[in-house]
Amino acid sequence: MIGHVDGQTAERAPAPGQGQQPTLRRAVGIWGSYAWGYADVGADVYVAVGLVALYAEGTLPLAFMAAGIVYVIVGFAYTELAAAYPVAGGSQYYTLRGLGDIWGFLSGWALMLDFTIDVSLFAVGTAGYLNFFLAHLLPWITHPLPVGGEALILIGILIYLNIRGIRESSWLNEVFSAIHMGLETILLMVGFALAFDPAMLHTQFTAAQNLPTLHNFLYGISVAIVSYIGLESISQVAQETVRPATVIPRTSITLILTVLVFALGFSVLGIGTIGWHQLALHQSDAIAAVAARLPLIGPIAAPFTAALAAMLIYASTNTGIMGASRIAWSMSHFDLLPAWFREIHPRFRTPMRTILVFSGVSVAQVVLASFTANAMDTLANLYAFGALSGYILVLISLIRLRVTDPYTPRRWKTPFNLRVRPAHKHAIELPLLVMFGILGNFAILAIVVVTHPLGRIFGPLWILCGLGIYLWHRRRSKMPMWRSLPREWEQEQIAVLTAAEEWESLRDYRAALARRDAEKAHHVEDVS
Repeated sequence: MIGHVDGQTAERAPAPGQGQQPTLRRAVGIWGSYAWGYADVGADVYVAVGLVALYAEGTLPLAFMAAGIVYVIVGFAYTELAAAYPVAGGSQYYTLRGLGDIWGFLSGWALMLDFTIDVSLFAVGTAGYLNFFLAHLLPWITHPLPVGGEALILIGILIYLNIRGIRESSWLNEVFSAIHMGLETILLMVGFALAFDPAMLHTQFTAAQNLPTLHNFLYGISVAIVSYIGLESISQVAQETVRPATVIPRTSITLILTVLVFALGFSVLGIGTIGWHQLALHQSDAIAAVAARLPLIGPIAAPFTAALAAMLIYASTNTGIMGASRIAWSMSHFDLLPAWFREIHPRFRTPMRTILVFSGVSVAQVVLASFTANAMDTLANLYAFGALSGYILVLISLIRLRVTDPYTPRRWKTPFNLRVRPAHKHAIELPLLVMFGILGNFAILAIVVVTHPLGRIFGPLWILCGLGIYLWHRRRSKMPMWRSLPREWEQEQIAVLTAAEEWESLRDYRAALARRDAEKAHHVEDVS
């Protein structure tokens, strides 16, 4: 596509599936799509339970529940958008279409902060569970610097896998996710049947010494968001998913319910089995500590849990590299970042440059966090700002797209909608649940700003740094710095649906556009 900007001709990259440039390979099926999301979100509870217990104390399940309500709404929004607009880039693309260029950039850039922290935090978390085995032989290996060294090696391996291709890195997630879902189910069933103590749960909830201050409880809610961040992983591989309009709603809704059950289940089981003090003491391997207390299977379950937890958290690290690289690739495709980031590896057809650059940011985060007293707490302190900022923009964009683009088929919609039909216009369904989600995300973002000293400093700094890069790129390329480029979204959507081979959606979309044009023509005749 060619856009005319201030007298200049700006050459755009071809729409997905068009032109001569190599495109991302469609190789992710229904289980692969689910595994990408589960490997990212499903692993979060292993890292978050101990950290949240440190602050929320006996109210640990309530903190997870409060964060979980917001998580479900955001998950519904991503499900609708990813199925309707199956392209790489996820939140950045939705915000770009809904609100314009600069907002699309800010949404993508904010979430890239969390994807890079996802890589660093979960690489450190993987090392923590691996050290469950090594600490007895090498006591010094649990110190921050050795753990950081292990994390850097783990990140290096994943960089290689991601450059090799989506099929190879997706296979890693699929295997780890399948094994681990079975283990989590067994642990919950055996734990509640044989080890759970309702009296201990009651004491944890009611005893004064187990109740946190309001500041700590709110901080615990903001850290609990770590357990749910990663929902956009499924949307990140939408352009590499086979039949996305059909596959994504199934996998995404299943993922939302699965992760919510596991997060609430392990938080309740943990404080009803070993108490919040022990969970906080075992921040790096909290679930393994719970498994060790299970009757009969504890001596076997604990090391087995630690091993599989390390695998799943490592898979989550993998999805972080994939997510950051796909967002940056998509942003470059839409002239939000320099064209240098747009290049695809000629052999593996993966965005090698974005993989290397933003994995490098994660490496720097690991190095810096390794010199603090608690690397995981330091990284978690930075985590929620970017995600919540990006999620707010995505939810606003969904409402905007319902108004400006009611013609794109939405095979799945966020529930609880108010249908309105303005005069001489297409009917619009306003998503009431999404409006509530915007308020919830704003509330937790306010908590982050108040309670996270590192987050409220480095989060805005990351945004300002990105904004500087964006404005420099647009000025150098002679593009409007504050306005959006003209874009043929209808042709883009036809190209997207064609590349995805969503023939039914494509037919419905063209029919809706034809009805719109006929209604416009009829209205003009009536006026004349």
